[in-house]
Formats: sequence, C-alpha cells, structure tokens
Amino acid sequence: MQAVTLPTIGTDTAWRNAARALLAARTPPEDVLWHFGEAAPQLFDAAPIAPTDAPPIKVPASFVALADTVVWHSDPERFARLYALLWRLPHTPGLMTDRGDPGLARLRALEKNVQRCKHKMKAFVRFRDIGPPDLPRRRFAAWFEPTHHTVEPTAPFFAGRFADMDWMIATPDVTARFENGALSFAAGLPRPDLPEDATEELWGTYFCNIFNPARVKISAMTSEMPRKYWKNLPEAKHIHGLLAGAEARVREMQDKGPSLPPARAAKILQQLHAPALAQTLDELRARAEAENRTPLPNRGRIVLGEGPADARLMIVGEQPGDVEDQQGRPLVGPAGQLFDRVAQEAGLDRATAYVTNAVKRFGFTQRGKRRIHQAPERSDIEHARWWIDSEIRIVQPALILAMGATAAKMLTGNGTGILARRSRIEDTPAGPVFLTVHPSYLLRLPDPAQAQDATARFREDLAAVRALMAA
Repeated sequence: MQAVTLPTIGTDTAWRNAARALLAARTPPEDVLWHFGEAAPQLFDAAPIAPTDAPPIKVPASFVALADTVVWHSDPERFARLYALLWRLPHTPGLMTDRGDPGLARLRALEKNVQRCKHKMKAFVRFRDIGPPDLPRRRFAAWFEPTHHTVEPTAPFFAGRFADMDWMIATPDVTARFENGALSFAAGLPRPDLPEDATEELWGTYFCNIFNPARVKISAMTSEMPRKYWKNLPEAKHIHGLLAGAEARVREMQDKGPSLPPARAAKILQQLHAPALAQTLDELRARAEAENRTPLPNRGRIVLGEGPADARLMIVGEQPGDVEDQQGRPLVGPAGQLFDRVAQEAGLDRATAYVTNAVKRFGFTQRGKRRIHQAPERSDIEHARWWIDSEIRIVQPALILAMGATAAKMLTGNGTGILARRSRIEDTPAGPVFLTVHPSYLLRLPDPAQAQDATARFREDLAAVRALMAA
C-alpha cells in the first residue's frame, strides 16, 4: 500500500506532483492511501513515493480546473476520488463531459461547495484596523472560520483588492499574510483578540440604513448569509432588532408611500415609449436599416421577413442563424433548406407565403472565428415583439404557421409543450395560429429512424396547412 501525505499549504501543487508520480509508477487507486497534514503512519503504509522525471501527463483542462478546486474541500476522500477519476481518464474518452458518471458527479458537487465557500469568504471577512495611523502602510487583521480549506486559493483576491495595505486573515487551519506587497501562508492560529475600530460603528449604521424590511425572508437571508458567520460579523448584532421591527417599518413605509398616479398616466407613458407600428414593409425595412447601423454585442443584424405583402399565410420561425444573418434573409440556412424540401413534398408553396422569424437578430457566442448559436433570451423576444406585430399588421394573414417554442411564445403567450400542442390551431390576438415544430428540431434528432418519423409528421403538418389555405 502506497502512502501519500499532502501538506496543508500548497496542497494543490503537492497533489498534482504526487498524482503524476503515481501514474508514472502505474499505481492503481486502490493501492494508495492519502493523508492530509501531519497524519499518523498506518500499519501497512509503504515508503513515500520517490520523485520522478516522467513527462507531464496530458489531461483535459477541465480536469485540471476541477482538481485545483476540489483539493481545497474538507472531504477526507477528495484526493482518492480525484486520483480515481484521473486513473480512468486515458481509457474513457469523453469522461469529463459525462454527466451521468457518478464519480465525476460527486467531484462536481465538491467543486461547487468549494466555490460557494470561497464566495462566502469574500463576502464575510471583516478586517479591523490594528496599526497606528502614522505608519506608511495601514495594518488590518481578520478572523474567519471557513467550511473548507479555502484561505489559500481565495487570498489572491484580497491581495488584489487591498494591495495598498498590510493585512492578515487568521483561520484555524491556515493564516494568510500580506506585507509590503508579498503574500505568504503559515499555520493556523487560535482566534486573536482583535480590537473594535471606528469603522465598525459606521458600517453598522450603513447596514441598518440599507436594510429593507419589505424584503425580509428569513430562509433566503440565512441561505446567503448563514448564521455560522454571524458571530464574526460586526453588523450581526443589529440583525435581531431589524427583524423584530421589520413589520412595523413596513407599515410605516406604506403610510408614507406616495399615492398611485391616475390611470391615464399609464396610457400616456405607453404612448411615449412604444412607437407606432409600421404601416408598410418599406417603412419597416427603413427602420431596420437605421437600427442596423448600431451593432449590438453578440447579436447580428435585424433580419426581416420576405414574401408578398398581402400573403394569406405567414410562416414564423424562431430566430435567424449564422447563414440568415450573413444573407439578410429568413430560413435559408440548414433548417430553412430542410423546410423548403419538406414543404415542396407537402405541396406548400413558400413563394406565396410571407416568411419571417419571431426574433429578428442572430444571438451567438464568439469562439475564435466561429459564431455559436445561442437560444434567444427574454429581452430578445421583447425587443422583437414590435417587429412581428408590425409585420402582422401590414400583411394581415388569414393563418399563421408558428414553428418552434419561440414562435409559439411570441404569438400565443405560451412556448411550452409544443409536441403536445402541434397540429392544432389556437386563437390568438394575431389571428388563428397553427403550431408545429421547428425544422431545426428534426436536424438535432440523433436517431435516424426517429428523425425520419418526425420529418414525416412535420410533412403532414405542412400538408394540413396547405389544405386549410386551399379551403
């Protein structure tokens, strides 16, 4: 049995070096005992592993990030779990993206706990002034009791935030010191007797004034500000009194609140902030050209619909893709080409319909030279509402074919349950809307047989629309 003892300071580097040496020696996970800190030797421990000159082991960057976080957890099995996953990586392609793997899922949970602990440390460390005011650099100290070993990975945050002062953060396990611009770590300390300073009274006054009694929800507050940290927070002594008087303060705020504006004020504001709908397609295109002169981050240009201005059928997709954004036309990318083919098979002539999208801009994430499609956000849908309302007002279609959840959300107010609602007509303020899936849904189906069946069903929907228009 191979024993590995990792130090409390520099744990991440020590674990990485030990794991590399164990892999080079082909030591399986079941033959390794991991210790943390000054662990007592076990009966069957072998000699410590010797340093090795083996070349670095190539692993996914996601594993390195995972390991560099999980090593700071307090779970005594964290090192063994990490090494077990590392042992499997070379023989299990795609392991780091397998959400169903129990070993990886457990490590992801530990990672999340450490990240949360680091966040709490940034939020709840309270420094106290401990130095004379005439020193070149002011001196501060804090006491904190983290749930996990997060002092070392979080200390650089404080070094960047408070680079112009010397400080110390003492915890039961590790003490972080920042002096003259140099960050160092030492063994933990017992809780020091830190004097109160004038800033604590000022901070308490500020805390009491920003406390909103109308938003008091104890479970939510203690979730973000757990009670275990209260004993070290100077503002905590005010919390009980603030909670006790919350109801009375809410009533006081209500009594002093302003009266409601007259009903006509809402109509006036609506007229001021909501421009009138466009009256012609030419007016709509001019408005789009004007807005396109101001590019938006991670958004393409406005792509309007195309087709006869008096079309009896309007076809509404979800949003432009990369190809649509480049060409400035709706439904001309891979999904649009599939739609054209199936529509032709169903006898539906696209040229007689007005074809557009619910959302008018291509949303994407830039990765190198590629633009990766992103699902439209709520703000995208709200921004596009004026455009689709103008198109419907101008075209005045007898029937609207809505393809996909975004189109359904825009036109019916409900974007859920498309598979259950498809092939039906729903009455809306815009007129009758026939619901079906978006052709991109067919392209995403991994099983060829399932994709063939879904395409046949889509063809039936388009044929039903053709029959309705003929009738």
